[in-house]
Amino acid sequence: MKKLLVSDDDVHIRTLLKHVLTREGYMVLEAADGLAAMRMLQEQRIDLAVVDVMMPHMDGLDLCQHIRETYDIPIILLTARQQLSDKEQGYLRGTDDYLTKPFEPEELLFRIKALFRRYSVVSQDKIGLNSLVIDRKNYEIHDGNETLLLPVKEFELLAQLAQYPGRLFSRSELIELIWGADYEGDERTVDVHIKRLRERFASYREDFAIRTVRGIGYKLEMVGL
Repeated sequence: MKKLLVSDDDVHIRTLLKHVLTREGYMVLEAADGLAAMRMLQEQRIDLAVVDVMMPHMDGLDLCQHIRETYDIPIILLTARQQLSDKEQGYLRGTDDYLTKPFEPEELLFRIKALFRRYSVVSQDKIGLNSLVIDRKNYEIHDGNETLLLPVKEFELLAQLAQYPGRLFSRSELIELIWGADYEGDERTVDVHIKRLRERFASYREDFAIRTVRGIGYKLEMVGL
């Protein structure tokens, strides 16, 4: 189930959007201001953010910029302003779409679905692990503005497990997927690489865990979901 964040200081709009989006099968989290939204983003794995421009404590433009710099998720800005310059500011800060109030909730729903379709194409090369993003194209792992580099096989092993969270892979499957069908080494090399990954990401235990299924293999589980 995809998790959406609706950040708006108008409780009536939050209630309406929660009703419409929940009916469509989304889980909806609410924030009444930008700072509350930031805390929620840090604590939860959010798949898309709907952000009002005019909010107390931190406005939607600053929040949008923070999200774009830190998370790889779609953003839709809501605003009562119709000036072209305001829209320009929104896109410069990193929003993917812009909706002017008043609007029909169904139109927002259409735009959300369109963004998920667009991101599904892009995100084939990127995998989210709560605060981490695995960039398969560039063989990099991002934690906010920090970039982590791993040895190739460790990276490929982590990416394979992360692409299918909760799925159990046998050692022989992982050997074939990562090392290739012609690999003639010992299957215990998988165990060695898993051990190294666990050591490298020991401080990320609140984001994900690689579980051992005795006698079979391994699976990656997202923590807190």
